[in-house]
Amino acid sequence: MSAATLYIPPTADYAFLYREAFGRDIVAEASGGAITADDAVEIIAGAGEFGASVLAPLDRQGDQVGARLENGQVHLPDGFAEAYQALVESGWVSATAPESAGGDGLPESVGAGLGEVWNASNMAFALCWMLGAGAIHALDAAASDELRETYLTKLVSGEWTGTMNLTEPEAGTDLGAIRTTATPREDGTYAISGQKIFITWGDHDIAENIVHLVLARTPGAPEGAKGLSLFVAPRVLVNADGSLGDRNGIETIAIEHKLGIHASPTCVLSYDDATGYLVGELHGGLAGMFVMMNSARVGMGHQATGISDRALQGAAAYAAGRLQGPVQGRPAGTPIAEHPDVRRILRSMSSRVFAMRALAVHVGDLFDRAGDDDATLAMAELFVPIFKGWASEEALRVTSDGIQVYGGMGFVEETGAAQHYRDSRIIPIYEGTTAIQSNDLIGRKVLRDQGGTVSALFAQIDATVAALRAAGGEVAVRVADRLGRAVDAARTATDALLGFGAGRDASAVSVPYLMLLGTLAGGWMHALAVVAVVAHQTPRDEDAARLTDADFYAAHHLVRVHALAETVTAGEIG
Repeated sequence: MSAATLYIPPTADYAFLYREAFGRDIVAEASGGAITADDAVEIIAGAGEFGASVLAPLDRQGDQVGARLENGQVHLPDGFAEAYQALVESGWVSATAPESAGGDGLPESVGAGLGEVWNASNMAFALCWMLGAGAIHALDAAASDELRETYLTKLVSGEWTGTMNLTEPEAGTDLGAIRTTATPREDGTYAISGQKIFITWGDHDIAENIVHLVLARTPGAPEGAKGLSLFVAPRVLVNADGSLGDRNGIETIAIEHKLGIHASPTCVLSYDDATGYLVGELHGGLAGMFVMMNSARVGMGHQATGISDRALQGAAAYAAGRLQGPVQGRPAGTPIAEHPDVRRILRSMSSRVFAMRALAVHVGDLFDRAGDDDATLAMAELFVPIFKGWASEEALRVTSDGIQVYGGMGFVEETGAAQHYRDSRIIPIYEGTTAIQSNDLIGRKVLRDQGGTVSALFAQIDATVAALRAAGGEVAVRVADRLGRAVDAARTATDALLGFGAGRDASAVSVPYLMLLGTLAGGWMHALAVVAVVAHQTPRDEDAARLTDADFYAAHHLVRVHALAETVTAGEIG
């Protein structure tokens, strides 16, 4: 298997995160003891084996061949339909679906590991799984019993796939500008007409039906976003007995030719009196759709983690075998992996990947524990824009660094490094750009409660700094010092942001503030890892690498918090 197709799942990291990093078995806690961290590790290992053997070998081919539209039907590259059926038959679609929807209800922390594995194996393919998961959550939250029986059960089983239909030619970020109409019929259905663009996996040939969730405007609805309603519009209509009937009035008129994720069909869909069914309350469409969007935003963080790790693995494997020039301080014949700057780049990549992975598990754990605990739920929701925005921006840097390790070979397509870079470029854009995430962060998560939740986060980081100092050891002391100074800088930046209020100054520095909190959170994850490693009395092979990654991250990445804090406190300039 070539370096472009090889993938090794990070099972050891997930074992550490589930069992030790957060000071307890987070999986057993989330599941009430139904499954434990050991069970979760077996699940991740099984998913990793499936991803490495079934999905990863299709990644390169999918990029080269891509999705194609022929005679109004989208076709996927060879092997994709078979891979999807294998995914379904293995139970991976229903695994993370909530028990309330008929799924297995795996904890969100375990779902984070699955999300990384699928995206690292084949990011374009994984988008289908992710959108189906989002549609399941949306329908589980708002659909009637009839819609649940007809559509939700098929999504949970994986027999059908799902999409979200928001964007239109004149309505991107501004959902209030949506003009697709839904006209009520006497039989209780709606006639949907309009055009939707950028619909990921909007058409394909790997499942017999597609459940589109569509935002549209009914006659006489209020202007703007408050007038939008949410509808189910299946590609193929469903008869009363559950069998499939005629094709709905939905036509695929084009697919986009994109920079990356070529095997993920991004469709232009035309609705011509297509039959739709209301989901939830009339004019309450955004509430239902935001359930799906928030699920997708967390999924984007998993996507960023997966593609970053895939880039790291390829670069590390190449550097370990590539001989080029004498290596300072090493014998002749030493590969480039030992060049000081190549070591720096690889360590930079690995330290960021672990920070993303650990934060993904922590966010999942917060949602697992939230329940009726308003403070924990607020903390989980605080992290949604941070995780999506920071991880997606970091993925661009990590995949770019991967190309740098390859040198000129990274700039050609044969190695696969360029594909990871191209694929990752969409992550900071879709499901809300980084600026949209940062505006959500400052507007709804920081200013709205006058910094209460973010202050609680800083207090948790303070406690970890104290634990580091108590743990002792050179690395723990260094990380504690840098993390302590970083959280102080974050407090200063937050005070400045609160002083700005909801004006232009805050908006002008919202992205730097998001990146500040993301970088800080990554350092916190490493700090927790150091505490857990020091507490483990019997040294393990991977412990040294974890300490080195934490030390490196603190010295090379966490220090960026100070520069970002300077930027935030400056406000808008010019």
